Amino acid sequence: MKNPPLLGKKHNTRESARNLKITRERIIVRAGAISIVTNFVLAGFKIAVGALSNSLAVMSDAAHGLIDAVSGVIVIVGEKLAAHKRYADNRQKIERATTVVIALIIIAAGVHILIEACEKIAEPEPVDYAVPTMIVLVASVAVKLLLGMYLRRKSHEVRAETLAAASVEALNDSLISVAVLTSAVIYLIWGINIEAYVSIAISLLIIKFGLEFIFPQVFHHHHIHHGQPHSGKEPGHERHHY
Repeated sequence: MKNPPLLGKKHNTRESARNLKITRERIIVRAGAISIVTNFVLAGFKIAVGALSNSLAVMSDAAHGLIDAVSGVIVIVGEKLAAHKRYADNRQKIERATTVVIALIIIAAGVHILIEACEKIAEPEPVDYAVPTMIVLVASVAVKLLLGMYLRRKSHEVRAETLAAASVEALNDSLISVAVLTSAVIYLIWGINIEAYVSIAISLLIIKFGLEFIFPQVFHHHHIHHGQPHSGKEPGHERHHY
């Protein structure tokens, strides 16, 4: 007489775990889609105003935004693969691999900005910061900050490394926009062009952020663990997490 309730309890546990898994996948996919659309729209505006102002920094910022969009695609593809039954046993490996790919994209973006900044120091070009450029830069900072905070909140909600990496990349992009905006203001007020030097500092910071996701034990990176000491386990190994 006791077997049916036990069987029912096991069934409910399996059903609950499956629902959690489906919910987690939907949250990650939705967040990735929002990131893709946001970055493509911002990149389009930056390319337009960057061409008008002849600003290499703005164009580099736009290129980095496109890289962010690609990262969003990788997040969705990685989650779809991890959620597939065929790869269910390798979920953590797939999530880790996806995180490393995003980290490499972050590092590549940092190196690209560093090279472009050095070239601009060697061969400076005049820039023309018009009102549309300033508006787009201000809007970009605000949107990127909101996007980064949204992705970070979702990464904590479902403990997903991929979303955490994407959130850091979005926040990094807002720093780039802040640097470009600050350089533009200084140029407009005092006629001093420092955007290349600021971009060098930002590029080094971006490279460091990328390395933190590849070597968390070296940089003591705890974004996924809510500030708790690193346990050596990948997120999701907790019992009944999925």
